[in-house]
Amino acid sequence: MMTDTLDPHRDCAICPRLHGFIAEQRRTHADWYNAPVRTFYPVDGPKAVKLLIVGLAPGLRGANKSGRPFTGDFAGDLLYGTLSKFGLSTGTFDARADDGVALVDTAITNAVRCVPPENKPVGAEINNCRRFLTSSLQAMRNLEAIITLGKIAHDSTIRTLGGRVAAHPFRHNGQSELNGLTVFSSYHCSRYNTNTGRLTEDMFHDVFRSAVEFLTRSD
Repeated sequence: MMTDTLDPHRDCAICPRLHGFIAEQRRTHADWYNAPVRTFYPVDGPKAVKLLIVGLAPGLRGANKSGRPFTGDFAGDLLYGTLSKFGLSTGTFDARADDGVALVDTAITNAVRCVPPENKPVGAEINNCRRFLTSSLQAMRNLEAIITLGKIAHDSTIRTLGGRVAAHPFRHNGQSELNGLTVFSSYHCSRYNTNTGRLTEDMFHDVFRSAVEFLTRSD
């Protein structure tokens, strides 16, 4: 099994529960992607990335179906609309992996690359998948900032960077300096958070505005 790569092998079995769940989906939905979802990079690859967005895990009928992070469910509508608004993507998002959207100096990944049952990875799965986040970060040699979507993604990112979660706690529109990078944190752009009012579009835009202004100042 290949583990020292930027993304898991299509048949990665490091996490037996997730591997088994994907196998069930392959039997039920043979036309879906049904595999660990690879990081979405700009055309020039990891070396072009200045901003990394880290989510929780692929959605069952979102990225697990389409094969591209945040593509095919509500969270992607808000995220890709925001990327376009701030000049971090080109093209018109149509919730399909082949819609022609291209990222600008930005990459999108997940703390856990395989879809978990009920969208809830367990601690061991988060820890197992951190090796791929580590490899990805190492490949992004021009990375300057990270936006973490939700507490699980935030905490896993902080640990990947060698920090203590207690010293860099998750909070919406928070900002931490760690290991030469600036980490911006946001509530996850899930339908639940937006429907309950925990996260509004303006609140989400505020986080990206802070990150883009930071990147502009650092150029």
